[in-house]
Amino acid sequence: MLFDKHNPQTDEMIQIMDQDGVIVRPDLMPTLTVEEMIKMYKTMVFVRVIDTKTVQYQRQGRILTYAPNFGQEATQVGSISAANKSDWVASAFRELGVWLHKGIPLYNVLLYWYGNELGMKMPEGVRVLPVNVPIASQFQHATGLAYASMYRGEDDVVLAYVGDGGTSHGEFHEALNFAAVKNTANVFIIQNNQYAISTKRTNQTKSRTLAQKAVAYGMPGRYVDGNDVFAMYAVTKEAVENARKGNGPTLIEAYTYRLGAHTTADDPTVYRDDEEVKAWEKKDPIDRFRKYLISQGHWDEEKEKQLIKEKESIIKEEFEKVEKSGFVSLEDVFDYTYATKTKLLEEQYNNIKAREAREAK
Repeated sequence: MLFDKHNPQTDEMIQIMDQDGVIVRPDLMPTLTVEEMIKMYKTMVFVRVIDTKTVQYQRQGRILTYAPNFGQEATQVGSISAANKSDWVASAFRELGVWLHKGIPLYNVLLYWYGNELGMKMPEGVRVLPVNVPIASQFQHATGLAYASMYRGEDDVVLAYVGDGGTSHGEFHEALNFAAVKNTANVFIIQNNQYAISTKRTNQTKSRTLAQKAVAYGMPGRYVDGNDVFAMYAVTKEAVENARKGNGPTLIEAYTYRLGAHTTADDPTVYRDDEEVKAWEKKDPIDRFRKYLISQGHWDEEKEKQLIKEKESIIKEEFEKVEKSGFVSLEDVFDYTYATKTKLLEEQYNNIKAREAREAK
């Protein structure tokens, strides 16, 4: 395997493009067409524009608590671009780039953050599980999907995403152990953005890297510059192809940084200083990718302005649709808890309907 020489027990990080957009490891550079690179870049910029506008909507009281992705765009878009359309995704709640690439409409995403769970009802053919808020339990869902695919004789790979805080949860370790023992086609990706809400990554584990946790489960572990879209693509591509061949799971640690707040309910200035944030802003994954594309003659500032204007217009249009039709009906609250309403839920529903009828008189 191409990256076997990168030992997850060391501090050596896999990087192909540095923060100035310069290719420092041409031998590891993945084969991508200009069209593929532009598509990846546009998706990353779209994520950034969506985050900016959605945070504004939340501050205006027009949307509920939102989890921004600032700074993690390359981790998400670089990795998912290496998967097939038929491959599955089990995500947490900070994977906007993954969702967009896999084909979840922006309307659905905004509808979900507006407070309507129907936003996570996926269109036909979009193989993404709904947002998973309980930390790390999506890893177990991912192993179940992969095991089912293997049982059916299919060759689908399941990519699962988790934050660094999720590695402190039992579900994370249970899933890795199961996947390794059963040799399932899983690619586990840790978005190590340095903080589990306000808890520093260094306060969670004594391990030098999170990737080295793969050693205990007998699977490959990859420690990658998560702000390098090419490194994320190349490493994930190898892991996906390896899984599809029946060689089992891989654990990838994407070393990145959350430039914004954990959610719009969080104040990161309480637990980290401005100098740290400024240092990471210089490693911005979008700036890095843009510099590379411009240096190769594939992009320019005029295209950048047009792209941002176009995406802002799309967001405005889609959010207006959400505001007009986004409320959850009373029936939905009760109908989507269990496949069949329990006796208690039926009683609660009938009581509320009866009260509404009395108040309407």
